[in-house]
Amino acid sequence: MGNYQQFHARSINQPDAFWTEQAARIDWVKPFTQVCDFSRPPFAKWFVGGETNLCYNAVDRHLATRGDQPALVWISSEVEQTKTYTYRELSDEVNRFAAVLKSLGVGKGDRVLIYMPMIAEAVFAMLATVRIGAIHSVVFGGFAAASLAARIDDAKPKVLITADAGSRMGKVIPLKPLTDESIKLAEFPPKHVVIVNRGLDKAMTTIPGRDMDYGVLRQKHMDDVVPCEWVESSHPSYILYTSGTTGKPKGVQRDTGGYAVALAASMPHIFDLKPGETYFCTSDIGWVVGHSYIIYGPLINGSTTIMYDGVPIRPDAGVWWNIVQQYKVSVMFSSPTAVRVLKKQDPAFLTKYDVSSLRYLFLAGEPLDQPTSDWIEKGLGVKVIDNYWQTESGWPILSAEPGIEVTPRKLGSPSFASYGYKVKLKHEETGKPVGPNEKGVLCIEAPLPPGCMSTIWGDDKRFVQTYFTMFKDEQVYTTFDWATCDADGYYYIMGRTDDVINVAGHRLGTREIEEAVQNHPNIAEVAVVGVADQLKGQVPVAFAVVKDTSKTATPALAAAHEKEVMATVDKELGAIARPARVHFVTILPKTRSGKLLRRAIQALCEGRDPGDLTTIEDPTALEQLKGALKA
Repeated sequence: MGNYQQFHARSINQPDAFWTEQAARIDWVKPFTQVCDFSRPPFAKWFVGGETNLCYNAVDRHLATRGDQPALVWISSEVEQTKTYTYRELSDEVNRFAAVLKSLGVGKGDRVLIYMPMIAEAVFAMLATVRIGAIHSVVFGGFAAASLAARIDDAKPKVLITADAGSRMGKVIPLKPLTDESIKLAEFPPKHVVIVNRGLDKAMTTIPGRDMDYGVLRQKHMDDVVPCEWVESSHPSYILYTSGTTGKPKGVQRDTGGYAVALAASMPHIFDLKPGETYFCTSDIGWVVGHSYIIYGPLINGSTTIMYDGVPIRPDAGVWWNIVQQYKVSVMFSSPTAVRVLKKQDPAFLTKYDVSSLRYLFLAGEPLDQPTSDWIEKGLGVKVIDNYWQTESGWPILSAEPGIEVTPRKLGSPSFASYGYKVKLKHEETGKPVGPNEKGVLCIEAPLPPGCMSTIWGDDKRFVQTYFTMFKDEQVYTTFDWATCDADGYYYIMGRTDDVINVAGHRLGTREIEEAVQNHPNIAEVAVVGVADQLKGQVPVAFAVVKDTSKTATPALAAAHEKEVMATVDKELGAIARPARVHFVTILPKTRSGKLLRRAIQALCEGRDPGDLTTIEDPTALEQLKGALKA
C-alpha cells in the first residue's frame, strides 16, 4: 500500500517512467519506442511503435495459467438462464466468431457494428472484432432505427451483428425490424447482417443473401483457430457514440495500447481487484462502463466478470445481492440511479443475503447524493466509492484509489484526480484557476492520459473544436462539468455547465438544488431544471418522486408537502435556490441507461418540443409530467 499523493505526483512529473511501469501490465509482441508522442497537440499517441492486441490481453495470455477459471458468467433474469464460460471456453467462442467475421471479408481496420442485447454473444463479437484488428462500434439496444442509421452512416460497417430480440421486464423487444428499418434509412448499409437467433421473436423475417444466422455460421467454424492481428498501439479498437448530442453523432475513437494499459492499471490501483476475483458491473455493453468494466478491464486483469441481463428489481430487489452471495463478488460497479430504484423497495432485501465477500461498491454515471450513498452503505455494510468519468475518458478521472492507499471518503465527493490526470478548475470567463471551494469548469491538461479518446472518428477538426477551445489562454480538455475542490483536494461535481441556472444573476447548479430537495425524508428521487422566467431570467422547477404517496394524495396535501420541500431547500441553500414549483410524480423520464432526460423536462416546462426521445425508458413518464404541469 503506497501513498496516493506521491503516486499521483509521480504520474504527472515523471510520466514516461510511470507509464512504462504500467505498460508492463500487458503483453506486447513488439516493444514501444516512445512513451508519448505529443508533437501535434492536443492529439496524443501513447506507446508509439509498440504492437499488441486487446483480445490477446483479455483472453489468450491467461489460457496457460487460468484456462479453467471462470472468465464470463452470464446471468439473465429476463429469460431465467445462467451460463459460465471459462477462459478456455471463452477463447473457443471468440475464435469461432472471429472465423465467421473473416469469412465475411472483415479484416484489419474494417468496422463491425454491434446492435445487441446483453447476451454472451455480444462479448464474443466484441473480442472477435479486435482480435482480427477490426474496429467495433456497439450501439445500445435501446436506440431506435433513425439513431442506428446515423451511426451506420458514420462508421460505415462492413458487417452488422444483431439478435432477433432482447427483453425488458419479461417483455420481448424485437431488434431485427429496427435493424431492417435502419438499413433502409442508411446511406452506407452493411453488406452482411449476422443474427443471433434466440427464438424470442417468432415473427422474425430475413432477407436472403444479406442476413445470416450466426448459429449456422458458427457450426462451420467450430474448430477454427484465428491468430491475433498484432496492431500498433494507436490503432483504433472501437468507436462509441456519445448520447445526447445534436446533429451528427459524435464517435469517440479509442486506441488499443493506451486503453489496454489504462484498464490493466485501473483494476488493481482504483478497484483493488486481484486476478481470480469476481467483478460485477451492472452497466450495459452499449455504454462505456460496459466496455471498460464488464469486458476489457476485468478480463485483462485475469478476473471473473459477471454480465447481468435484467433490471435490479426482477424477480425482486434482492437479485443483485443474491448474485454477490452466489459468486462471491469482491468488487461491484453500479450507478446512483440504480441504487435510488432499490431505495424505493423493501430494505429487508439488503440484509437477506451474505454479501461479506464484497469489499467495495463503486458508483458512477451521475453525481452521487448523500442520502442515497448513506442508505446503501449502511444497508449493505459495504464501502461506497463515488467516481467520476466520461465516455471520452474511458476510465475514472476522479476516484478514491484504495489499491494505492485507503483514504478517508467525503460524502458527495468522488475524491481525487486519478493518476495520470492533470485536473484543473478554471473560471468560466477568465480561464484563471479558481480557489478552494470556488466553482470552476473541470478541465484536464493535455496530453490526456492513456485510455482517453484519441479523436472523434473521422473528424479531427471537430475533436479540437468540441473539447479544446473553451479557453483562449490554454488548450485544455473541457469536461463541461462544474466542480469545486476543497482545501484537502477533494473534488465535488456540481452538474453540467449547461445545466446551470441563472436566477437573478445568481448561478446555481441543478445538482445542488436536487441534493437539498433529497434531504426531505419523503423524497426518493428528484430532477431540477431551469425554466425561463420573465422576472428572474430562470427559476428552478423540481419534479419529485415521493416514498409515501398518501402524503400527496389530494391537492391540499400536495400543496402542503410542496411547502415542506421548499422549506427544506431554504434551510439547505437559502431562499434564492428555492424551486418555483415542486411537482410530485411517480416516475421521472430517463433513458434506458438511467440518465435523466433533463432537456426534455425543461422543454416541456417551457412549452417546447422535447426533442429526440428514442432512448426513453418509459414514455408514460412524460405524460405524467405534462399532467403535473397542467394541474
